[in-house]
Amino acid sequence: MGALKPWHIIVVVVVLVLLFGAKRLPDAARSLGRSLRIIKAETKGLADDDVQGKAEAQAGRQPLPPISDDQASPLDPVQRVRDN
Repeated sequence: MGALKPWHIIVVVVVLVLLFGAKRLPDAARSLGRSLRIIKAETKGLADDDVQGKAEAQAGRQPLPPISDDQASPLDPVQRVRDN
């Protein structure tokens, strides 16, 4: 696909004016701009929530305490490997 040439833009503008009328185009462009701003804000909010959720999950994790030999159950696989 090549670069956009000036006559392509002119054809698109003429088609838009014929379809929507000159009076409705500014309103349509304004509505499109608002919609894009809302979508951008929402996606940024989702990304921020995702980062914040990961940070909270990492902060909530605590390592398990080490198991001493007297706490190991007889069926503990680590204990069986040590005994063998």
